[in-house]
Amino acid sequence: MKKTTRHIEIMDTTLRDGEQTSGVSFSASEKLTIAQLLLTEVKVDRIEIASARVSEGEFNAVKKITDWARANGFINQVEVLTFVDGATSVNWMLEAGAEVMNLLTKGSLNHLTHQLKKTPEEHFGEIANLIQLATQKGLQCNVYLEDWSNGMRNSKEYVLQYLDFIKDQPIKRVLLPDTLGVLIPSETFDYVSELVKRYPTLHFDFHAHNDYDLSIANVMEAVKAGAHGIHLTVNGMGERAGNAPLASAIAVLNDFVPEVKTNVVEKSLYTASKLVEAFSGFRISANKPIVGENVFTQTAGIHADGDKKNNLYYNDLMPERFGRQRKYALGKTSGKANIDNNLQQLGIQLSDADLKKVTQRVIELGDRKEMVTQADLPYIISDILDSDSLEQKVQINNYVLTHSKDLKPSVTLHISINGEFFEEHAQGDGQYDAFVNALKKIYKLKKIELPLLVDYTVRIPPGGKSDALCETIISWLHNGKEFKTRGLDSDQTVAAIKATEKMLNTI
Repeated sequence: MKKTTRHIEIMDTTLRDGEQTSGVSFSASEKLTIAQLLLTEVKVDRIEIASARVSEGEFNAVKKITDWARANGFINQVEVLTFVDGATSVNWMLEAGAEVMNLLTKGSLNHLTHQLKKTPEEHFGEIANLIQLATQKGLQCNVYLEDWSNGMRNSKEYVLQYLDFIKDQPIKRVLLPDTLGVLIPSETFDYVSELVKRYPTLHFDFHAHNDYDLSIANVMEAVKAGAHGIHLTVNGMGERAGNAPLASAIAVLNDFVPEVKTNVVEKSLYTASKLVEAFSGFRISANKPIVGENVFTQTAGIHADGDKKNNLYYNDLMPERFGRQRKYALGKTSGKANIDNNLQQLGIQLSDADLKKVTQRVIELGDRKEMVTQADLPYIISDILDSDSLEQKVQINNYVLTHSKDLKPSVTLHISINGEFFEEHAQGDGQYDAFVNALKKIYKLKKIELPLLVDYTVRIPPGGKSDALCETIISWLHNGKEFKTRGLDSDQTVAAIKATEKMLNTI
């Protein structure tokens, strides 16, 4: 008999808990854009967008979101953190147009005793009064048990006393936060399953923090234990080490917890990640699972070769699931298969001999810690094929380029012409001009007139990165005929010198 699946609610709290990331503050327009994307494209079930009473800017942001949400049928999916403060938070909610409040209450005896300095009965009385007021005003109530994880560890009797009280209140959900990120997976499973079994009529959400890098493992165990919802943030944003990341949690649930399902659209996760990264200025690491720049990039040549042979290095995390594409990095560990995969994506075919030469050049650049991209390959191929057509009679063996403030650039140049060695020093208006002046001195000794430089063009592959390879194309006029030579390097002047060396061999 086929096992039925149960739905897990996904509540994204990027705009509330995620904004507590140090140095992060979203504008009202940015909050609205993120909220719209999360609800309409990513299709999370709920979003928590702010804390009540924080600032005028926060109020304006909430008002923008609630106005849009009400007009588009999402108002019951928009939530705001509120406090046990009489009517203050309730009135703030009503003015801001929000209709779902997540009331922050104490989930451990330690917090209750030392922060509020109240008895459980006093705290429960205030909570009951506030819930009654909110309900009368037409607000829906969920309750957070702050520091719940330590409460279960150290004062379980208090947590159970609290839940015995709250189960009779007109609330919709009980939110269980691992506020300090202290739980290990086995504890998460035990604590959540105990409460789910003891209170079958209550809806429990689990809210993980990542202080021990265990947030995703804890999310998985909470869901297996029967949690009805989980709280996540885009890119794992949040206070200290952050919250459980949305993209990773969805991938894990889809692949390893088949008895549950969510509404989240996997292909929208990367878009959400990049948008939040841009708005927050909070840069994620290149190797962050699912959304990092490198996570679908094979670097080792043996892996690229294996991918061509029955997908030996693939797993279930196929990049297409997340609207991404597999890449093959280019560097010193690249093999022919790696480079060939990149060339195929560009629609380029090379002979085995030329592919070997391109591979060798990429490895050389990698050894120099140059970053080589797919866009660099046509330039590298052009440079190699251009070089192969020339007999190397002139070699530029060494040079020293200097450029100092208030002093003319200079060069010391050492070259060989048909086995004869020359060394000269010269100055110029720039480093390349100084190089040409030194070269002219040498060729004057040989009584050979150099071609006239008529055009000098520099270009880099698309993207414009400062470490990109640079191609210098120089047009020369010699004996009434014009011809071009190319040089390739990450340094513009060196690329020009290589183009000039090809010119010397051409003439």
